[in-house]
Amino acid sequence: MIREMTIHDHGLVIELFSNTPGVTVREADSFESTQVYLERNPLLNFVKVIDDKIIGCVMCGHDGRRGYLQHLLVLPKYRNQGFGEQLLNSCIDSLLQLGIQKTHIFVFKSNSLANAFWQNADSNPKCII
Repeated sequence: MIREMTIHDHGLVIELFSNTPGVTVREADSFESTQVYLERNPLLNFVKVIDDKIIGCVMCGHDGRRGYLQHLLVLPKYRNQGFGEQLLNSCIDSLLQLGIQKTHIFVFKSNSLANAFWQNADSNPKCII
């Protein structure tokens, strides 16, 4: 199941970030900052849940013209099953409903796993990378 991320998910999502190589937790990921972000960007941030456990997430916002996608991740045990693409599509679909057709993606150059994901995402008809 993919559902909208809520502030109640914050602790588990930060734990995912902290335990995922290539993802950096910063002050902008604090409880307070995340709460403001989620309130400002309703229906754009998602978690993937299996057996009542959050196994993936994506955070997405916009400035009214462009989308901004960051923190797309899936626990290693659940990768290569299409969950990352499902999370991505949830964001893209929600942005399209808002009339936002272009989205910026933030990935560290040194995060080879994430960069490989995005190169493969180029075959997704919703993505032009």
